[in-house]
Amino acid sequence: MDTTAQHPESLLSAMSRIARDIAAPAADEVDRQARFPRESFEAMQRARLLSAPVPVELGGAGLGMFELGSLCAELAQACSASAMVLAMHYNQLACLTRHHGDSPFFKDWLRQLCAHQWLIGSMTSEVGTFGDTRSSICAADVQGDHFTLDKDATTGSYCAQADAILVTCRRAADSAASDQVLVLVTKEQASLTQTSTWDTLGMRGTCSPGFKLSSRGHRDQILPAPYADISAQSMLPYSHILWAALWTGIATGAYAKAAQFVRGQARKSPGTVPPTAQLLAELHVQLQAMGHQWRAMAQQYDSTVARGGDVEFTSMGFALQMNALKVSCSEAAPRIVHGALQIVGILGYKNDSPFSMGRAYRDTLSASLMVSNERIGAKSASMLLVYKDH
Repeated sequence: MDTTAQHPESLLSAMSRIARDIAAPAADEVDRQARFPRESFEAMQRARLLSAPVPVELGGAGLGMFELGSLCAELAQACSASAMVLAMHYNQLACLTRHHGDSPFFKDWLRQLCAHQWLIGSMTSEVGTFGDTRSSICAADVQGDHFTLDKDATTGSYCAQADAILVTCRRAADSAASDQVLVLVTKEQASLTQTSTWDTLGMRGTCSPGFKLSSRGHRDQILPAPYADISAQSMLPYSHILWAALWTGIATGAYAKAAQFVRGQARKSPGTVPPTAQLLAELHVQLQAMGHQWRAMAQQYDSTVARGGDVEFTSMGFALQMNALKVSCSEAAPRIVHGALQIVGILGYKNDSPFSMGRAYRDTLSASLMVSNERIGAKSASMLLVYKDH
């Protein structure tokens, strides 16, 4: 396994090559067959990209949010399903690296992850909670040194392909629905029964149907921090910022096709500016704004972590910022792809054209549904009734 590409610039360069040479050629088949983008992840494993967020002392590259977002955005230009899986993997990994509480088990497991480049799946939804990930019905049953955990999840993010899954549940059978913990379940400990299909409009390669999980493991695999803290300080910001980054990547890919088309028009009529150039300029403004938004939030997050200000992530002001970022970028991405389609015209509408916008269009439509914008808007509205911005 290649162990040289550990600097941020080297990792981004490696990601660029993977996106161009491996992810892009396979993307249409991944989408058409709704299959996992295995070739992309095998390449990322060889480049040691799956351990990028793990601290250097545990064998990773120690990358922060800004650098991880750049990796996701780069990959998303070629295959948005690959980028979504990577973003969610980084999200799960951040929960472990930031909240292991110096647990010898988790520190050793992270070292092993770096060595083997394991992929971590996610299981936070559950039948009966109606999309509320901060509420659980299932519970960890701890007896002696071991736990058993059964869960009926509406969505299991690429769980069949993952080497381990992070699962939310109540702390104990008598705990409140919101008193949750996060449990690491390895592939060998998990019995998965698929309960639904994954035949979706977009993001088809993320392979996230419903599953019933039955598992048993050691109690050390339960993260010591309350899930409420993990969610506020890591899972929510990593989700929204990395998703915003990859949505920007999808929009960037669509814009690049539109720019190529306009330049082709210009070459046909030297000395003139094609009418579509004005539309391209307007699209460029929207894309720049979208990119600046996620990068600013990523830098803010990294600087807050660097000064030890994790408590700030539990504030109402930060939650409102995260909500605004998610809603804004999830709405901007399909709008930019739509603008690119208007520039390219029928060649963007055809699936067999090099200018096709179909996959990007369908993939960006998922953005407003991943944690529903309507749900986020309702939460922001209730907070704004009492929030005073000083």
